[in-house]
Amino acid sequence: MHNQQQRQQLHDIAYRSIQSGLSTGRALQVDTTELDTELQQKLATFVTLQKHGELRGCIGMLEPVRALAEDVAHNAYAAAFSDPRFPPLREDELEQLDIHISILGTPEKMFFDSEEDLLRQLKPGVDGLIMEEGHRRGTFLPSVWESLHTPRDFLNHLKMKSGLPENYWSDSIQIRRYQVEEF
Repeated sequence: MHNQQQRQQLHDIAYRSIQSGLSTGRALQVDTTELDTELQQKLATFVTLQKHGELRGCIGMLEPVRALAEDVAHNAYAAAFSDPRFPPLREDELEQLDIHISILGTPEKMFFDSEEDLLRQLKPGVDGLIMEEGHRRGTFLPSVWESLHTPRDFLNHLKMKSGLPENYWSDSIQIRRYQVEEF
């Protein structure tokens, strides 16, 4: 877990990266050498933007590929300007945004012998899931449980997000679960 000062630094980096996108068209370049070592660790993040309580953008990484502070800057910029579900953020929207950062724990492969077995193992409000079937892949952060309360709804919507019918099931489906530190 990161302390309050580190969380505030990451939030500031996300905000400044969106500001940078508005003024320069590029994400903030973060000099990690001046940050706490915890913010230099390679960790995967998602940055979720909300405007008046509604989703305005969400982009992230499932695998750690860069320093935590750099990942937050990259994903904040991408959530504001590259989420295909939304038009690029306008300057007049910046002050209306709530920025949420999710630092992903290491995904762990789940073992189950049926869809019912998988559903019994899910922890609502705690688990994020990565589902893979062939070339299809999708994820839901634990925060999605706020709108999809039951394991069945959560899984069915994840299937649809991955491009599969909600009633689809195959013994080749791979599921990994993860938890997040969210602020």
